[in-house]
Parts: sequence; C-alpha cells; structure tokens
Amino acid sequence: MGNSITVRLIEKLSNGELKTVDERGWSMEMVEALHHINYITFNERQYETLEGRLNIDQQVMELLIIAVQNE
Repeated sequence: MGNSITVRLIEKLSNGELKTVDERGWSMEMVEALHHINYITFNERQYETLEGRLNIDQQVMELLIIAVQNE
C-alpha cells in the first residue's frame, strides 16, 4: 500500500459517549481526501466527520464522527 497511517474512527453517540468503531491503515491519499469531504461511509452507514487529531503517543490519527440519520 506504500505509505500509510493508522486511522481510528471514534463515533460520538447521542448520549455523548465516545465509541471506537474501526481502526485500520489508510493510504496517504485517503487521509489527504479528508481535506475535501465532510461525510464518510462505513459499514453501509453514513457519518459526518467532526474533527480529527493526531495521537503522537499511539502513532494513530483519530477521527471523530457522528452517524447521519437516513431519511
């Protein structure tokens, strides 16, 4: 896959709780695409991306997401 980074998806639940829902390697192209998107699809559900942070201690990028209600 070339250069990659581990990305952890953390869902913010309606009660405010944070839940890790996925952790895997992303290509640098996928990480760069985050500059241009507001939503991601994961496990056939759509999520809005809220913010991200780089966890230096664990060498992982954490992405905070919330589920979008399908109409």
